[in-house]
Amino acid sequence: MTPEITRINPAELHGTPGYHHITVVEAGRTAHLAGQCPLDRAGRLVGEGSLDAQIDQVVANALAALRAVGAGPERVVRSVVYVATGEQALLGAAWRRLTASALGPAFGTASTLLGVTCLGFTGQLVEVDLTAALPDRTAAAP
Repeated sequence: MTPEITRINPAELHGTPGYHHITVVEAGRTAHLAGQCPLDRAGRLVGEGSLDAQIDQVVANALAALRAVGAGPERVVRSVVYVATGEQALLGAAWRRLTASALGPAFGTASTLLGVTCLGFTGQLVEVDLTAALPDRTAAAP
């Protein structure tokens, strides 16, 4: 938890499986990450045909991108998860794997989970789009 980020579930709205309906960032800088794909450093698809393997690569890539801007998953204020499926069971499985991963705290914020027809790379099954509220640069200064 960070004092400049507030997550809210109004009593008038339905309960959620872990995310919050509203995330408020009081002030500061934000980082808008490009959709994180299941690609390795060389740009090759990882885990062809395996949703779990692709999710693991997406998690690793998203954590690296967050580290590059001095943030962790707890700083994420918006997430969108795209899964190439029309099956709710696979959407649920993807959600459970993501929320159980090291990136899990990112999905306790305002989140959307979508089943889509296809994604940008041949064989790609999952992509995660994140927005993070960054720490104040002056807070870490001596």
